[in-house]
Amino acid sequence: MTIHAHALLFDNDGTLVSSLDSVERCWTRWAREYGITAEEFGRVELHGRTAVEIVGDLLPAHLVPEAVARVEQLEVEDVPNGGVRLLPGTREFLDALPADRWAVVTSATRRLAEARLGAVGITPKSLVSADDVTRGKPDPEPYLLAARQMGVDPAHCVVFEDAPAGLRAGRAAGMTTVALATTHEAAELEADLVVRDLSALSALATDGGVQITARG
Repeated sequence: MTIHAHALLFDNDGTLVSSLDSVERCWTRWAREYGITAEEFGRVELHGRTAVEIVGDLLPAHLVPEAVARVEQLEVEDVPNGGVRLLPGTREFLDALPADRWAVVTSATRRLAEARLGAVGITPKSLVSADDVTRGKPDPEPYLLAARQMGVDPAHCVVFEDAPAGLRAGRAAGMTTVALATTHEAAELEADLVVRDLSALSALATDGGVQITARG
């Protein structure tokens, strides 16, 4: 399968990098600090959502700003402790792309996203974070904002995601979706193309954009 695009929009955690161990460490500690039981925590969908939405599901509104700041601090401080690593194929795939043809669109705050990306040597020219939108994934706002910033019609954008919420956001934005089965089973992911990770894809820059091909 070959996909042609003018812009490639990547989720970060679970798509470009893995931060699952860090997320588990930090959110477990955070929940303990705020007296949230394992049962309460287990009922909340975490992956692909902003911290403010997750915290809002667990705590009274007046505690949310302080609690969000606390979990962000824990996660940023955990980055140097092996809190992030590149997923297979990430470096090679991004290196094949012109800098102005791709962006990172993450549910993390800008501070956390830049810390994680910086730790693995990724510096996107364009980054949309939770700080830049009023509605996070699965709402299409983050991806539509990225397309607007890049000056590309959403119909000519391809979204790369590992989480169902992010894939729903990409579809709602009218974009082609590529799912990476890095954090969910392939059967759980609804997308135009499902692959194991970026190592299953190759990219070729052309005059008209980027040609993405699934390896045989």
